[in-house]
Amino acid sequence: MNLRPLDLLKSYWGYDSFRPGQQELIDAVLEGRDTFALLPTGGGKSVCYQIPALLKPGISLVISPLLSLMRDQVMQLQKRNIKALYIPGGIPYHELDTLLDNCIYGNYKLLYLSPERLQNELVLERIKQMNVSLIAIDEAHCISQWGHDFRPAYRMISRFRESLPDVNCIALTATATGKVQEDIIEQLQLNEPAVFKNSFERKNLAYRVLWEEDKRNRLVQLFKHVSGSGIVYVRSRKTAMDYAAFLHQSGVSAHFYHGGLSSAERQTRFEAWSSNKVQVMVATSAFGMGIDKADVSTVVHVELPESMESYFQEAGRAGRNGEPARSLIFVNPSDESRLANQFLNVLPSVSFVKKVYKKLNSFFQVPYGGGEQETFRFDFSSFCKTYAFNTLITYNALQLLDRNSIIILSQEFYRKATLQLNISPVQLTYYLIQNPALESVVKSVLRTYAGIYDQPMPVDHVLISKKAGVALPQVHEAFLQLEKDELAVYDHTQFDTAITFLVQREDDFSINPIAPAIKAQNTRKLKQVQAILSYVKNKEVCRSKQLLAYFEEHQKEACGICDVCRSRKKQSAQTAAPRLKEHLLLLLSKQQYTSRELADVLKDHEEKDILKALKDLLNTHKIKLTPTNRYTIL
Repeated sequence: MNLRPLDLLKSYWGYDSFRPGQQELIDAVLEGRDTFALLPTGGGKSVCYQIPALLKPGISLVISPLLSLMRDQVMQLQKRNIKALYIPGGIPYHELDTLLDNCIYGNYKLLYLSPERLQNELVLERIKQMNVSLIAIDEAHCISQWGHDFRPAYRMISRFRESLPDVNCIALTATATGKVQEDIIEQLQLNEPAVFKNSFERKNLAYRVLWEEDKRNRLVQLFKHVSGSGIVYVRSRKTAMDYAAFLHQSGVSAHFYHGGLSSAERQTRFEAWSSNKVQVMVATSAFGMGIDKADVSTVVHVELPESMESYFQEAGRAGRNGEPARSLIFVNPSDESRLANQFLNVLPSVSFVKKVYKKLNSFFQVPYGGGEQETFRFDFSSFCKTYAFNTLITYNALQLLDRNSIIILSQEFYRKATLQLNISPVQLTYYLIQNPALESVVKSVLRTYAGIYDQPMPVDHVLISKKAGVALPQVHEAFLQLEKDELAVYDHTQFDTAITFLVQREDDFSINPIAPAIKAQNTRKLKQVQAILSYVKNKEVCRSKQLLAYFEEHQKEACGICDVCRSRKKQSAQTAAPRLKEHLLLLLSKQQYTSRELADVLKDHEEKDILKALKDLLNTHKIKLTPTNRYTIL
């Protein structure tokens, strides 16, 4: 029996019908046509290549820029019993070799990989052995230097396609101006593509910018009065932890989510939130990419987004089920300078990028001409301290090196440690009497690791923190104190970052080719910040109209539900009320009317406004009500 796209949608995703435009798009892909799809956030982009991947023979390649997005997509597919895998960053050669073998012989349907992987000879050779039936390019705006998050590695895709001339391609993005759309089609060399564009308008989503001095307490008030699921976007890990803790202490169930969490922690927190056991997820910007949760009713930005593109994507995670939803930005006078400090004052110059690149090679003792395809793990803060680098500017420099295919940057959290006590139990007892702050941690260690006096024991910081009822950093600090007081040997290493060098070390010669891209990206970032500031400051134009105009789409009617429209309605009502009362007095001076008759005469006014005006006139003794329930002037 030949399966249809709708059959797979029902059996794997549980939906009875496609969203507007999805069926036609999928049909074009199945017919073997190159396809371009502009589907705003919540438009169901993933299904448009995942269903064709299941219906076509062989395996489909999905090229995506974000490791977290690939991981989330693969996890969702595996939950639906669809065979998919992704290639993580920084894995050893033998592991990469095994993953690619699985794709060739394991009957997998989707392989997710970054564009940088297409520069790896092993990957390219193994792809030639696969029965590739489709190439899907997600976040396709990354190929355009006019778009946000430009990644030069995307420019290599057209050359890669030459090795698979009979395989059609689908390019997908949620945010792209007309110039970017044309650039995507040209750069990917899409052959007479079928083009599908959905409107950016979200009629059920109210965009609001609210001026709030006390953002934390305003959040608490907000989520105590709404029962739906929410996302609160922040700019840093520390802020995510602080806001989540404050919400939790104030009686609102909340988790935080950021790249520093282990995979297990991220999964646990996501499942608690997605199953509505936790109401609010406080998260950094990467959270939400590819996440399929339709009932989010409220998205809040307590710090200004970095661009209109980012804001539109993040805001669009609310109301995907079509129900009324809100996207709020909380702003106050300090936000403009904070945005400049976060995004403009930390833009790395070409000379600083060169300096960071040289120091990276020195830090890992990479010889000139060496380093290609080598992976190193390290503590980012320690690296910055070693060379007296500003952490934010340095991190942005590493991101530039990543986006320009000089390195692959991965954020990790890895701690490996052993602990051995070199003191007698009696002496330890006396020590804890004098240092009671360490007692809960030490006793938890003693109960967990029986041989800790005899030999170094691997210790699990997370387990000890739970047993002792203390924060994770306190466990580390306690072990450091025991070592400082010469009561223990604490052997520990901590890595939070991994890099893989993609090119040989040639110092300035490695960076010079990407210098124009670095300068162009800094210019784009300035324009993006200016655009978001203009948006939040503009209190005259409907928010939805402003957003759509940015993406070159014209919206005829104001949305009626944003803060600008609501304010205008309120002002209009305030100015209309005196005129309405004057009109009522004029009518009633000539004859008596019932309220229904007045509503029929005054068709330009809402009945509720007429009744309110009549009530005010009665209270001020300007009119009266007759025994027959007719209004007349006094």
